[in-house]
Amino acid sequence: MAPRWKGKGSEAKALADPMSKIISQLCASLIQIDAQGLLSGCSVLLAVETEQIELLTRACFGRPIITSEKDKQWFQLGLEEAFYLCYSLKCLKIVGEDNCHKNAVELWQYMKSEKAAFPDFYKAYSHLRMKNWVVRPGSQYGVDFVAYRHHPSLVHSEYAVLVLSEEDGDVNGRLRVWSDFHCTIRLCGSVAKTLLVLSINKNGHGAISPSCLERYSIKEHTITRWSPEQSREDRIAIEKETNNIKIFNGNDVELTR
Repeated sequence: MAPRWKGKGSEAKALADPMSKIISQLCASLIQIDAQGLLSGCSVLLAVETEQIELLTRACFGRPIITSEKDKQWFQLGLEEAFYLCYSLKCLKIVGEDNCHKNAVELWQYMKSEKAAFPDFYKAYSHLRMKNWVVRPGSQYGVDFVAYRHHPSLVHSEYAVLVLSEEDGDVNGRLRVWSDFHCTIRLCGSVAKTLLVLSINKNGHGAISPSCLERYSIKEHTITRWSPEQSREDRIAIEKETNNIKIFNGNDVELTR
């Protein structure tokens, strides 16, 4: 499915300002101010100023929180977003309620305690982010994430993402029965998105610390619904030529890598 750009000139704007460049600017800005986030349940709160507000918005990290403070803006980051900025990009420090800095292992353990499937979800999130996809929550579409080629103001999301574990089939309980397959695929089709399944294999390394992530492997599968209407003209042509070939119509699932 080709990208669906929003309005004339959107593609040119995206090409002129690549996401990799925006992320690099965000990292430099956060490092410069020694940015520090605060753990708060299943999220991290980050107080920033005007420059960081713009860059966080352009890079699509978190969401703003309205407060009475005029000189600072608070952003709420999801667990995957915060850990990506802290662990992978190393541009954010995170403290707990005791105001003490948390190292990578402590953060990893905390986030696992808040979200049991965090290791699998983080591997999927970082996998897409490192390829410069913009990754946002996908609950409104019944999936784990949605992936955009660039900022959502410029282009519609292309992929509805589900995260599955090859070792733990109950990581999110999805796609275990055919009815779920059909419902999910039909929903994705109705909103013009391709279903992308990311299968995580820990390869027996568990999830004791974030260093295990390097040993995880990930497989990408896109799943689409085949429609017999797409082959109607070819079928008629074949029937006219052979006059003895019968084509059966039905639904199928096509997996591509």
